[in-house]
Amino acid sequence: VQLQASGGGLVQAGGSLRLSCAASGRTFSSYLMGWFRQPPGKEREFVAAISWRGYSTYYKDSVKGRFTISRDNAKNTVYLQMDSLKPEDTAVYYCAANRDHIYYDPTAYDYWGQGTLVTVSS
Repeated sequence: VQLQASGGGLVQAGGSLRLSCAASGRTFSSYLMGWFRQPPGKEREFVAAISWRGYSTYYKDSVKGRFTISRDNAKNTVYLQMDSLKPEDTAVYYCAANRDHIYYDPTAYDYWGQGTLVTVSS
């Protein structure tokens, strides 16, 4: 599976962005998909994940109620809608694919996209 993330950019605090992650391959629907981020000078952290068919979603506490993960298996794409953005959301955002159920651990993911930069100005 190859992943291509897009949609990052510069936005003011309180604004919104929608990230997309397009996957190649015919087995996209068999993967749990996740979004991680790496703030400047910090380690990569879990943001959100969605189960194979989209029935279950998981979020980092600090983004609950602001971010929404979704997927369209017909389009081989997973999305991250980010609303009410804060300066602390500034990071490189990565999408990743996982055949396991351990959604929060980056080492459980098999495939990674290249990352897209989100910058939130105050």
